[in-house]
Amino acid sequence: MALVLVLGGVRSGKSAVAERIAAGHGAPVRYLATGSGSDPEMAERIERHRARRPAGWRTVESDDPERVQPGPGETLLVDGIAPWLARRLREEGLWTAADVAPLGPDGRAAHDRVVERVRGFARAAAKRPGLTVVVAEESGLGVTPVGAGTRRYLDLAGEATQALAGHAQRVVLVVAGQPIDLLDRGPGAGRPASPWPPAGGSEPSAAGTSRPALEAAGPPVRRDAPMRRDRGTRPPDPGELRLHGDQMVAPGQLDFAVNVVPGGPPDWLREAMAAALDRAGSYPDERPAVEALAARHGREPDEVLASNGSAEAFWLLAAALGPRSAVVVHPSFTEPEAALRAAGHRVERVLRDPAEFTLDPSLVPAAADLVVLGNPNNPTGTLDPAEVVARLARPGRLLVVDEAFMELVPGEAESLAGRRELPGTIVVRSLTKLWSLAGIRAGYLLAPADVVAAARAVRQPWSVSGPACAALTAWARRTATSGGIEAAAIAARVAAAREQLAAELTALPGVRVWPSAANFLLLRVPDGAAARSGLAEQGIAVRRGDTFPGLGPDHLRVAVRRPDDNRRLVVALRQVLEAQVPATRR
Repeated sequence: MALVLVLGGVRSGKSAVAERIAAGHGAPVRYLATGSGSDPEMAERIERHRARRPAGWRTVESDDPERVQPGPGETLLVDGIAPWLARRLREEGLWTAADVAPLGPDGRAAHDRVVERVRGFARAAAKRPGLTVVVAEESGLGVTPVGAGTRRYLDLAGEATQALAGHAQRVVLVVAGQPIDLLDRGPGAGRPASPWPPAGGSEPSAAGTSRPALEAAGPPVRRDAPMRRDRGTRPPDPGELRLHGDQMVAPGQLDFAVNVVPGGPPDWLREAMAAALDRAGSYPDERPAVEALAARHGREPDEVLASNGSAEAFWLLAAALGPRSAVVVHPSFTEPEAALRAAGHRVERVLRDPAEFTLDPSLVPAAADLVVLGNPNNPTGTLDPAEVVARLARPGRLLVVDEAFMELVPGEAESLAGRRELPGTIVVRSLTKLWSLAGIRAGYLLAPADVVAAARAVRQPWSVSGPACAALTAWARRTATSGGIEAAAIAARVAAAREQLAAELTALPGVRVWPSAANFLLLRVPDGAAARSGLAEQGIAVRRGDTFPGLGPDHLRVAVRRPDDNRRLVVALRQVLEAQVPATRR
């Protein structure tokens, strides 16, 4: 349930941005075209809009959004509200051709009735089960007031967009085709978030955090490294960085967007977490988990920090560290960059070679004092040799390696978790993927003791729940004593299903599949937006690729599920692709 308001001036690119937001949600889209071809030029513009919509979108032509009833879970895209407001202006007798015409009491009452209709629409849109995206011209960037009628319209449009924004989860301003988040409450949030890092300033810090104790951490607080600018052609959309697979799955859809091994945790993990509920009246004690994790990886306890999933580890590092030149290797999991930017750090992106997405350490600037990458990498599935990754470790630098999927690699052969000799190396791990614990939020990081101490100093108390601590403890002890036999069995089952799925997808016309060492595959299809929409109509959700820096709209990431589910995906995608082929070529 969400309302997104996209604002912009005339020809600002706001409609294209709104279409990307709607397509990225993964649900079927109903496109409400409120404009009409009243003259040849307008008809030409409408046709350009129609031509770029994905084939699976349903188009409804009406200037009254109140009369359109989208289906449950269906995304409604209203483009835009100007014809609706203009009609209401006429119906309420507010339009006038006079140069000067005060509203008076009756006119003000009519004006307020229109605004209240818009407000009622916004309230309903914010509550309905599905995404609603509304396009509007920002007052002052739209029509020019040359008489009383257009001044009245401008006043009405301004108040109408404010009414919509009051109930919106997200408000985006589009300037010259570039989206800028003005408001992003996020799921359940109560206030707007600051979308961009502060401009200027050589030593940004997390909100009010004092860092005198962090000087001992070494690499993160260097003062001699030059600041670098992002390599991207435009600043990243913060809403895109925080957009993850679970947000692309509508109720009832078969979920290929979330890369968690299906089936749920094994009985011994369930029993450990259930036992923790008997201690729900006590604050969680993570010390047993830390000691078990240290033993499992041959580390000292002060080199281990339990975390509320791996995502919290990235946010703690961003808050605790003070990099002068931070680099994130993309395409990759976007939370590390989102966390760094939220903490006020500027981030440079280094992109993997799009041919095979292998890691080239020489592309990382020598001045970088913080480097973040994934191995196996999400969303490409690439497994880089440990020695290649290790070439990025050096004195004066922190190297953060996201190993959330490493248990899916036989013997964890390319892990750096036990490489204590590598300077400044931080490994982030998670139980989410292989053990199906996304809802428990059980993760941890392994790092030099001073880095762990710095991260712990900025963490809120008891951030890791009792069940998560119990899961970490039980997993570490069991895998340490069993040699990871159970994990290896799950990984082997996933690998078999993955190779079968990859072969079947590769056989589809126009589809490229990249090799993967994890429980997902990266694809490129002829028309990504149409493919996502077509799959959504068949009840299947996949992960949108272009929310990962370095990937485009035709990239999809699909999870590896059970064989029957995988076959359903292949059949559905084949049908979608065949429907895209013109009849003359069939």
